[in-house]
Amino acid sequence: MLCTLSSLQDGPTYGYDIAAHLARAQLGTVKGGTLYPLLNRLEAQGLVHAEWRAGSGGPGRKYYELTVAGLTELDRLRDAWRQHSSNVTDFVYRLPHTTQETSS
Repeated sequence: MLCTLSSLQDGPTYGYDIAAHLARAQLGTVKGGTLYPLLNRLEAQGLVHAEWRAGSGGPGRKYYELTVAGLTELDRLRDAWRQHSSNVTDFVYRLPHTTQETSS
């Protein structure tokens, strides 16, 4: 969800372009069967607004745009990701845990 919302921060775009943007960022291949249900949920939650636009010489496309609530959620998710990634980094690069045996 975070990466999908983030891909919309520069303005309205359509599903194929979102998937291509994520792939260019080396975030893997996102298939339509994953992306479009997510976009539908984001729309139902009021985080994105969708509208059909006529295509130039081809079929129309459904464009998605962040709403004010979507921008707020993007900020919240970014903060949560920053904290989570910091916690993971701290854990992965921590000093080895040493145990001290007690003698009786």
